[in-house]
Amino acid sequence: MAGASEEKTEKPTPKKRKQARKDGQVPRTPELGGWLGLLIVSLAMGPLLDHELNALRTMMATSLRSAERPSVSLATTLLGDAGRHMFVSLLVLGSMVLVIGVVSALAQGGFFLSPKLAKPDPKKLDPFKGAKRLLGPHALWEGVKVLGKSSVVAFLAWGAVTSMMPLVGGLLPIHVVLHEVSAEVSRLILTVALAGLVMAAADYAMMRRRIGKQLRMSHSEIKQEHKQAEGDPLVKGAIRARQLAAARNRMIADVATADVLLVNPTHVAVALRYDPDRGAPRVVARGAGAIAARIRSVAAEERVPLVQDVPLARALYRHCQVGHEIPRELWAAVAQVLAFVLSRRNAGQYGGEHRTPRRTDDLPDVLALSRRRRVAGGA
Repeated sequence: MAGASEEKTEKPTPKKRKQARKDGQVPRTPELGGWLGLLIVSLAMGPLLDHELNALRTMMATSLRSAERPSVSLATTLLGDAGRHMFVSLLVLGSMVLVIGVVSALAQGGFFLSPKLAKPDPKKLDPFKGAKRLLGPHALWEGVKVLGKSSVVAFLAWGAVTSMMPLVGGLLPIHVVLHEVSAEVSRLILTVALAGLVMAAADYAMMRRRIGKQLRMSHSEIKQEHKQAEGDPLVKGAIRARQLAAARNRMIADVATADVLLVNPTHVAVALRYDPDRGAPRVVARGAGAIAARIRSVAAEERVPLVQDVPLARALYRHCQVGHEIPRELWAAVAQVLAFVLSRRNAGQYGGEHRTPRRTDDLPDVLALSRRRRVAGGA
């Protein structure tokens, strides 16, 4: 409940914006493409009208000359020329409007498909929410837009009509009237298009502000999103615990392959396996406390000999990891233990608990793992 009532004052995160784009919440106004298209039409209308008027005069002169000797073929040619001129003009204007529409859509965030908007939503049929939308700030802004556009267009059209009234008296030649009227109409469309672009820019700014306000997030939402991105600590801890348990189980299973288990005598246990083809003996299992007790139990079941050697077991536990070779400094001490174990195995004796065959408890100092790596790298 606290998270639901918390004030949303933070800017949306990139993930929130991406999800909003998928849901169709993108600031855009369809009027921008329309007004830009009208602007292009107004700029191109003058040259097009001049071209078409010249073509019309040519066609009229040709028609009057052909009236002396009319024929079906000549009439068909005239109709074909007229249709071609009309098609080219409409094609040019339509292509420009299409290009402007595509450019305006790309400028407002590009094209996107939102399947969520196509799905039927019963919430949209709620009459209370519908009334709220009709009487809300967005509906008020839409009403202001319609009123503003109508007022601007009416004012500009009235000015254009007033300026063209002296041309209606019939005192001027028709070609002058047509030229002036076309120029005035072009100016009217250009002025309306520029005014419409200003209103479209205001509409886009309002849409951007409204959607930005809708996408604002609270502190708790940002923390929750960050937690989902980084992973829940409880879930990560559980996964880590399962991974450690699986590794521990594999280690316990490898105790059966060990040649000897060095113990201390109950707190520490280190199992070693010696393979002449792989060099020095390796640690296959190690543990302390309860894990050491479990290693001892498995070793007893698998008849792996247990050798009690307190200093050697402690040194191996301190300086070795599972899968690593024993340090060079402990080779001689471990060799004595392995020689004892292998001699018993050759005699057909397996398992059991034994005291160390070493005659002294002294061991050479063992370099730390990082120092051993530096020495090996320098060698």
